[in-house]
Amino acid sequence: MSSTPTRVTREQQQQRTRDALVLAARDVFARQGYHAAGLDLIAREAGFSKGAVYSNFEGKADLFLAVMDANLGAAGTQGWDVFERVGPCATADEVPADVEGAMRGFALATLEFIATAARDRELAGRLTQRVQVMVDLYADVTERSGAPEGALSRAEVAAVLAALDQGAALLALGGVAAVDQSVLRAAMQRLVDPSRAAGIEREGGTGGGLHDQEIARRIASSVSS
Repeated sequence: MSSTPTRVTREQQQQRTRDALVLAARDVFARQGYHAAGLDLIAREAGFSKGAVYSNFEGKADLFLAVMDANLGAAGTQGWDVFERVGPCATADEVPADVEGAMRGFALATLEFIATAARDRELAGRLTQRVQVMVDLYADVTERSGAPEGALSRAEVAAVLAALDQGAALLALGGVAAVDQSVLRAAMQRLVDPSRAAGIEREGGTGGGLHDQEIARRIASSVSS
């Protein structure tokens, strides 16, 4: 006896269309940058007409923010532990070169978007909301650590973690390896829990990956699934 096919509701179909457009947009923005990316190409690669873009998004900026939301969602689905013990090559093994290239390309597109948003008050406000979500992910790290607050509150530590990690990533985009990743990781561990960090240093252990590395790993997993 054959089963009756499940009927797709209008809302489900619209969500599938949005998801396909977001995936295509992430690829196109990564390859061409924010300004050069065309909605025609994004729609075509998603398998739709340009009208589908405007049926689901206000325009290019709204679509770019949706891609940011998807990336942040992938990053926040699980906890990130700066103290987790990992092998030095684990991230490189888990993230294919093409995904790393796409992450770098989208990061460069994000710089273009930030420059655009800085000149648009409404767009700047929407970008700020996403930045706060990112900072909140770092706040989760400090909360889960259970370490007592010191001179800095947990919220302040989260803001400094975000500044360190994202600042180092920005320098790397410019080709400047100003801080070795192991040094940066050790500094972040000391900020989160100085006592625990000291114990790891005495044992000569290897700490967890950086937040950007974890985002890359999770996005690579979501793309391949």
